[in-house]
Amino acid sequence: MLPFVSLFRRLRHGLTLGVRVMAFDETGRIMLVRHGYTPGWHLPGGGVDAGETAPQAARRELLEETGAVVEGALVLHGLFFNPKLGGRDHVLCYRCTCTPPSVPPPKGLEIREAGLFALDALPQDITPATRRRLAEVTGAHAPADLW
Repeated sequence: MLPFVSLFRRLRHGLTLGVRVMAFDETGRIMLVRHGYTPGWHLPGGGVDAGETAPQAARRELLEETGAVVEGALVLHGLFFNPKLGGRDHVLCYRCTCTPPSVPPPKGLEIREAGLFALDALPQDITPATRRRLAEVTGAHAPADLW
């Protein structure tokens, strides 16, 4: 009976887990992406796949979306609740240093554009969540609970 209850609870109350990466190059510029399915510039990231750790997912998503490679350790910035996605979505946000690609990845349906931006020259249409994370990492705001 207990395994059935556990399965039912997971199906009914399934938690989703995603990752985002604040990846800075050696000059302090931040890597951002623009998606084809939602407006604005975002931190690279995505879902954690079955059998994958969150740091593995963060490294994979950064590479897939931008062509950048994590250098050294990923540092956990925080765990955030995203109420906009079904009320069960959580996002682990990491920060790291990255090596940008020598050639940008080709544009696709998911990622339309990736770029490095100085913190004092961010795109105007950066998403509010991305803006909050950057304000936290620079010390302009205390970390929040919500994505």
